[in-house]
Amino acid sequence: ESTSACSGSVDGSLYLMKNQKEKLRMTMPMTLSFCYMALLWLREPMTLSDLLRFVVEGHIPYLNVFQHFPEKMKLYGLDLKIFCVESWPVYEEVYNKMLELAVFLDLPRFPDITDSCFLHPDILCMKYLMEANLPDELHNWTCRVVKKVCIGEADFLTLVPGNKSTRKVKYDVLAAAVIVVVLKLLFLLDDYYEWLLSDFAEERNKNNKEGGPYFEFKKWYKVIKCSLDVKQKKLDEERAKYLWRCEKPLFYSAEKKSKVLKKRQMVVNLQNQFGKLAGSVRPVEKPNPSSFQLSWSEENTDGSCFHGHSLEGILQEKCGLLTAMNPDYWLGTDKLCTEKLCGHLAHYREMDFPQSYHFVLRLFSFLLRIQPSYIHDEVCVIEHKLFNKKLWRNMKYNTGLRK
Repeated sequence: ESTSACSGSVDGSLYLMKNQKEKLRMTMPMTLSFCYMALLWLREPMTLSDLLRFVVEGHIPYLNVFQHFPEKMKLYGLDLKIFCVESWPVYEEVYNKMLELAVFLDLPRFPDITDSCFLHPDILCMKYLMEANLPDELHNWTCRVVKKVCIGEADFLTLVPGNKSTRKVKYDVLAAAVIVVVLKLLFLLDDYYEWLLSDFAEERNKNNKEGGPYFEFKKWYKVIKCSLDVKQKKLDEERAKYLWRCEKPLFYSAEKKSKVLKKRQMVVNLQNQFGKLAGSVRPVEKPNPSSFQLSWSEENTDGSCFHGHSLEGILQEKCGLLTAMNPDYWLGTDKLCTEKLCGHLAHYREMDFPQSYHFVLRLFSFLLRIQPSYIHDEVCVIEHKLFNKKLWRNMKYNTGLRK
């Protein structure tokens, strides 16, 4: 017991060793990886981005987690370095650690991700289309893209630990990328064609009041940008105001406990006195966790909901099948990179792409709380699968010219 009081847990010193063979230790990020692995095994309706967002919002104890420990669980010495987290969890780190952990535990093939599972791209696309306030008709197009590039199959979606031949799927990023590809197919997102279609839809909606309204990209952009800016500002303010030091004091040894508690009591007394003088407002109760960050209702009279809007103005029937009036498409990259060498399958810089495309990436990067470059990578992969034959033909043709 004396050892525990002075230095913490028995294996606390192992966490300071930089031994490559001992990378898989139960750190706080690893704990999140373990939780996500369990959610994935049970096929629970929660993505990794939802899990990390609940951590940041304080619904899941992570930062200053030792505040929730019972009094009998004393936190001393080296254990402080394990439980004292001073950074937000990172999507890629938690995801990669989950893959390593599944291999380390020698787990078998995970339960199949079928079309009735929440993590299937068809269902996740429906969720993100609702949250992004896009027309319901787009879901038919996302399903067509998923089927065309064969990313809805159980063998593609199901995790098989240790199998290097299969690509590891980030389900939320994949669904967001499918929606971006569909928007490019229909609206091109080149800072010209989408605004041209929007002007046409606006004129039609003014002159023809029968039937459902045509979808106006320009109006949607203004509504989403306003809401997104407000949410982003609020998020930035909350992160800037976050107090990394917890209410429960920490002490590295039993000898320093009395001194630390005394200083902490002085700080609390001063805070209470200044709070009375300033007339501080009682903190607002934390809202319950929700899968949706943005909600839109068709009952709103301001016309800010676009779920029921029609895509009729941008589609044409060809051989009994609806196709886009726009015959063009631009690729995010001509050739995919090697992920192991540079860390990304494609390179993304905002200045190299149209602003409409960047805005759509920014919207989904906010919803998933990841960098836009990760969604751009997945978009490029889907594009190369979708246009693989045309790309191969062009490469062969260009090669012939060079010869």
